[in-house]
Amino acid sequence: MVEKRDLMVIGGGPGGYHAALRAAQLGQQVTLIEQGEIGGACLNEGCIPSKILTHFASEFRKQGHLQKMGMVMGETSIDLARLKSYREEKIQGLRAGVEGLLRSGGVEVMKGAASFLSENRIGIENGHQFSLFEFKQAIVAIGGKMEYPSRISMKSPFVLTEREALTMTEIPEELIVSGHDYVAIEIAAAYAALGSAVTLLMEGRLPFDQAIEREMKRLLKKQKVSVTTEVTILSVSDDGGVEVDYESPTGTRQVNGTHLVVCGKSGADLTCAGLDRLQLECEEGKIKVDGEGRTSIPGVWAIGDVTPGPGLAIKAIKEGKVAAEAIAGKTGEMDLEWLPAIVHMDPPVACAGWTEEEAKDRGYDVVCSEYPFRANGFAALKEETDGMIKIVSEKGTSLILGIHMIGPGAVELISTGVLGLEMAARAEDFTFPLYPHPSSNEALMEALEELTGHAVHLQRRKKKAVR
Repeated sequence: MVEKRDLMVIGGGPGGYHAALRAAQLGQQVTLIEQGEIGGACLNEGCIPSKILTHFASEFRKQGHLQKMGMVMGETSIDLARLKSYREEKIQGLRAGVEGLLRSGGVEVMKGAASFLSENRIGIENGHQFSLFEFKQAIVAIGGKMEYPSRISMKSPFVLTEREALTMTEIPEELIVSGHDYVAIEIAAAYAALGSAVTLLMEGRLPFDQAIEREMKRLLKKQKVSVTTEVTILSVSDDGGVEVDYESPTGTRQVNGTHLVVCGKSGADLTCAGLDRLQLECEEGKIKVDGEGRTSIPGVWAIGDVTPGPGLAIKAIKEGKVAAEAIAGKTGEMDLEWLPAIVHMDPPVACAGWTEEEAKDRGYDVVCSEYPFRANGFAALKEETDGMIKIVSEKGTSLILGIHMIGPGAVELISTGVLGLEMAARAEDFTFPLYPHPSSNEALMEALEELTGHAVHLQRRKKKAVR
């Protein structure tokens, strides 16, 4: 017997459940199919567990400052087993929250493995049960699969994936982290804060404006993280620890550690969910979609890691909402131009828009300003004075092209930057409003004022009087 559904969403990760809820809000009859846990890799294995670890490490580092202020503490130690229990409790709580939203939103949730049988039929297998459905619309939100360098054996007990690194129950004595993106930086910084001697090997350069890259390297060095960029790992051997041979612009080197964490890259598995039965047009090894998530097959939509672009939850969430609105007859658009990038290290990093180099490459005559957090009073009282903000602007028009920051509150501050970039704001659009005082927001305001040399809290050398 074939059951009929209006909209079926395959995958209950951040993209899938946002799509399901938005479609239900707009009056669609929605069925969400999830094989594993609602929330997907983001909630259960990736973003949330990662941020619990980085938050834990950041709070641990604050002890010295709190004691200096007069907070009396006993002897402090780290209990990663208790952290694991805390993490599981938080994940279960958040997952239950999403499941409750789906129930209250009228979304039908089905457990099982979905597989396309044709362009309008899906089979769902759950244990010994198999159900057949015919749909009008379907959104593919199956996420991605992590891919690791073939030259590294991931079977060694001393070689861990980035997700395994989040659940270690002991602090590794000497940790080597190999990666290409923000996840590797977060893991390296977190374990360094907890006491590991850390070596960070990055495939390329740190993916930021050069001023932020310099400051990040300085702060990581201060936190005793050894950073080498533009690295190619040649071999990994293990015998009670790991030996990593690698090549970088400075030559061939070897580093030893107790553990190696390898951060993978998210790819699309187009053999999953019966996608290989459909003649979907693909690009870059992923499903090709238009600005609203339509694939080459009418009625089949795709969002998230299975489509081109970075494998980020922020992208999947927006794509899910846009696709759901398009299915409901509304118009939307997915535009990654001002996609913010964040790193939850201590202090955090957040950027949106173009770097100085990118703006010049696009033909802009640019003017830049830099403002250190040590000049911000609110940062000073918290003794969080490391870091800076850099603004990239078009010379003559003061059109803001990029906002880059490393410092306290950067992840929250960048939302103002994204809004301004989206609205094609000029410097005066940022400096005209009133800013809360005292706050880190004032650092952003003064970074904008510094484009014209008018930041109040920056000391300047007096000009010699002309006689």
